[in-house]
Amino acid sequence: MWHFWRRLRTLNQRRETLLQAAPEGAMRRYLATPFPDPRCDFRQLAYTALDFETTGLDPARDELLSFGIVDMRDMSIALGTAQHEIITPERAIPAQSAIIHGILDDRAAEGIPFDKALELLLERLAGKVLIAHYARIELGFLGTACKRLFGSEFLIPTVDTLLLGHRWIERRKLYLQQTDLRLHSLRTRFALPRYRAHNALTDALSTAELFLALTAQRRSENYVPLKEFLKRV
Repeated sequence: MWHFWRRLRTLNQRRETLLQAAPEGAMRRYLATPFPDPRCDFRQLAYTALDFETTGLDPARDELLSFGIVDMRDMSIALGTAQHEIITPERAIPAQSAIIHGILDDRAAEGIPFDKALELLLERLAGKVLIAHYARIELGFLGTACKRLFGSEFLIPTVDTLLLGHRWIERRKLYLQQTDLRLHSLRTRFALPRYRAHNALTDALSTAELFLALTAQRRSENYVPLKEFLKRV
């Protein structure tokens, strides 16, 4: 029953409830900024594309190693806002994850602290729509981090390009394999350039470009509300 009533409340209403209990600092500043109205035309809003590199896929057990982030304004990527940060983990980096992202212990030791990284992310994301590919990862790690450091749930209006890509393929009744929903596989369908994978900033830029490709046909319509693209958070 609680989950039913929770879904009836808007994201901004839930944000306001969290704001009342939030401690002074980064989380309170983040929650004090209203979320974009999902009824607004999606072309009028500000977006931030985000990608993480981590030691694994479980936010309760694994750690953030880096983030890449870039803003979008007026349906174009603002390259001047691109930011890439290495995050110093609390434990040694497992060899199996280092093979994937190439971040080794000596490089990670020169990164920024976890709490500083989270403050930077909250500042960048305030008042924006988040874009991520398989957003469950970004939302999971942000949610776990905010609960741990601030005792607060993390909320943000989110566009998941994996879900948009799935919808795009299904509407065209195209054959779909599970691997077709990977970021670089979807980009291939739109003839987007192939970048080296598993760099957080490159993947954030790749996700922003994919979002523009997936929504290109909708930009000729008179009005398309943001809510048509949002992932239920």
